Amino acid sequence: MLLFAGVPSAGAADGLGDPVFPALGNTGYRALAYDLAFDYRAESRTVDGTAVVTVLPDRTLARLELDALGLTVRAVRVDGRPAAFATHDEKLTVTPDGPLRPGTTSELTVEYTADPRAPLPHTGWVPTPNGFAVAGQPASAHTVFPCNDHPSDKARFAIAVTAPDGLLGVANGDSAGTEHHGDGRTTRRYVSREPMATELVQVSVGDYTVRERTGPHGLPLRDVVPTARAAELEPALALTPGQLAWAEEHLGPFPFETYGIMPADTDDPDAFGFTGLETQTLTLYKPDFLRRPEAEIGSHMMHELVHSWFGDSVTPARWSDLWINEGHADFYGLMYRYERGWPDGWGHTTLVDRMRHLYGLGDQWRHDSGPVAAPTAANLFDSQRYTGGALVLFALREKVGADLFDRIERTFLGEHRYGNATTEDYVRTASEVSGEDLGGFLDDWLYGLRTPPMPGHPDWTVEPVEPVGAAPFGTAASGASGPHGTSRTHGTAGSSGAARAGGVAVTRGSGTL
Repeated sequence: MLLFAGVPSAGAADGLGDPVFPALGNTGYRALAYDLAFDYRAESRTVDGTAVVTVLPDRTLARLELDALGLTVRAVRVDGRPAAFATHDEKLTVTPDGPLRPGTTSELTVEYTADPRAPLPHTGWVPTPNGFAVAGQPASAHTVFPCNDHPSDKARFAIAVTAPDGLLGVANGDSAGTEHHGDGRTTRRYVSREPMATELVQVSVGDYTVRERTGPHGLPLRDVVPTARAAELEPALALTPGQLAWAEEHLGPFPFETYGIMPADTDDPDAFGFTGLETQTLTLYKPDFLRRPEAEIGSHMMHELVHSWFGDSVTPARWSDLWINEGHADFYGLMYRYERGWPDGWGHTTLVDRMRHLYGLGDQWRHDSGPVAAPTAANLFDSQRYTGGALVLFALREKVGADLFDRIERTFLGEHRYGNATTEDYVRTASEVSGEDLGGFLDDWLYGLRTPPMPGHPDWTVEPVEPVGAAPFGTAASGASGPHGTSRTHGTAGSSGAARAGGVAVTRGSGTL
């Protein structure tokens, strides 16, 4: 994801104890599959939803909880039988008429209504003039559908979208059928072949046109484009096959059944506070961004595309592992930029020059945003997780060499394909592939409060830390020890502040690609 958006506060409540958002997710079960139905009501601009969640308990459960916020729940059933339910905080508590047993799957069905325009502390809805889109990252998918809203619990998804004729309902994955109801409404069904984290779900209704083309090795590409903008956005959309070929050269075969871009069906510049979001197989964008020349958008497009490998296929096990997603997306986005000969905002024309510039900022960023792999809810999307993460990867490549680095990358992607990974997993893979213990080296780069020496560049220097009216990372005033931090922008061209949709306002750090 690029730039900025609002996220919920990290608060004390039932949850999985994630280092950044401890209240997210739920214990006692795994979600194996979601069968979701969204019925858009144009007259009220609301959505009637049904979520069927297949769960596998790991212990006997008299009740269980789903994450849910802003959903008007009408009914809940467990294995077809009515179940009692109640809401508290951002949880939906379900009490079946008998306990759920470990090792035996159950189906929870939740019927609800949602208003994409509802004022909530945070939201995953993107209202548009004639429908909606979804942007659930990092912690707002449960405002769109009840779920176990943590990236560690990936599941299979089937999604049905019903909309008035004249509008198109779309979602992640491949088309699995269309049903015309004869009453002016049509349902379209989609199935994702590979498991997906809840924060990566995309569902949208709008006046869209589908553009199909072919990518490398016959990969089907599907762009979902606002009809009124289809012609002017075509030059940007036509870049995808070449970008995919470049990415596959570095990262291996594309991991999913399809890929495409969906510019949201809205002209509102404030409809959402970021440039692009890597919703699985169908990347969400602001239309205005894609109207720009290739040199201004190509590296951003590569950033989002690389998330198909780092973020979508290999998903962080905890939100503190976000640097793996964003650091890699920025690293390869920058490589692509300089290989294409596009100077960045500072006039740098090589990756080495850009990394030297970032290296000089290293102590300042560690002071302001903490170590790369130790974010808080308030600074999760600061530049430290983006180009700060890219700097860590550059340091690793300088230490082990380009060939070994490429082997580390592909081995890591292969070992965790379609699953989850932690920072410790990445360090372990790097050590195993390189044949040397890189734990101390990478720990210094990922968790140290000072910027380590850059391998091969003894002349690189770090600029002195300048107080900017904010307490250092790790003090109570910095927000590191509590849930309600404040956002700061870290010298990134294009990061013009933080949007607040409720909760903690954060800055998306990669406005500089």
